[in-house]
Amino acid sequence: MTTALESLKKYTTVVADTGDFESIAKYKPQDATTNPSLILAATQKPQYAHLIDSAIEYGKKKGGSAEEQFEWAFDKLLVNFGVEILKLIPGRVSTEVDARLSFDKEASIAKAKRIIALYEEAGIHKDRVLIKLASTWEGIQAAKYLESELQIHCNLTLLFSFAQAVACAEANVTLISPFVGRILDWYKKSTGNNYVGAEDPGVISVQGIYNYYKKYGYKTIVMGASFRNTSEIEELTGCDFLTISPGLLEELHNSQKPLEPRLDAQKAQSLDLKKVSLDEKTFRWELNEDAMATEKLSEGIRNFGKDGKKLEDILRAKIAA
Repeated sequence: MTTALESLKKYTTVVADTGDFESIAKYKPQDATTNPSLILAATQKPQYAHLIDSAIEYGKKKGGSAEEQFEWAFDKLLVNFGVEILKLIPGRVSTEVDARLSFDKEASIAKAKRIIALYEEAGIHKDRVLIKLASTWEGIQAAKYLESELQIHCNLTLLFSFAQAVACAEANVTLISPFVGRILDWYKKSTGNNYVGAEDPGVISVQGIYNYYKKYGYKTIVMGASFRNTSEIEELTGCDFLTISPGLLEELHNSQKPLEPRLDAQKAQSLDLKKVSLDEKTFRWELNEDAMATEKLSEGIRNFGKDGKKLEDILRAKIAA
């Protein structure tokens, strides 16, 4: 009997949203995504201690000030996880630029270049890595430069609005990660309503972005992310990519429900959708007008920043010891 997960894989590229190697090996996704929160959770497990120790040793070998040693160790830790994940998947891994750089284009570019250099030092070609950047104006412009000038592929994360999606498409980024579940969270909290299936605001948002991209022939991959339930996944079957947590992958693996595509690129081309173009002022205004996107983007950056700081504190303590 075909499982729901196997059924989904016929129409959509499945990506594991985790830093846990055992889950990746079990569900055999094409790609994998990580972020500071996922890496932080993984570092609490004793089987990953050697990756931390290796990163610290690397930082110390690089020398320089204590701060410089720490920065090398921090970046090396992210890459260590990515390298191990790439041993388990045929595709690409996403590695995130520190969320605290989300409003600094040049610093984001510099950090991305360093991460790619660390991967290449470990024998991993840049084509197997996606640099994750927050979908701020600065993050999108950093991605535009990285893609066009350095052929470094980017994954624009913390994406909640159509304006962000349009700006990413116009920047020719490789992939976007609209956050389905976090959109649902905001609407449930603000309205008190429960949204199910096709009524889910996160699902509706991603469907709209997908259809717009296919209507106008944008090559940017749409990868739905941050799911709260398998119903959302079912409604987005046929989307280019979906990145799914181990818990929901397990549910799909244990389900026999057949999934059929709800999104269709050919059908999207016949839709009556207006073409949109955004400069910086228009982007900032449109984002500002979307209360949900503004709040969730800010919250996401803060939370990733906090977990990045916690990861930083762990490394600093170990280096000092």
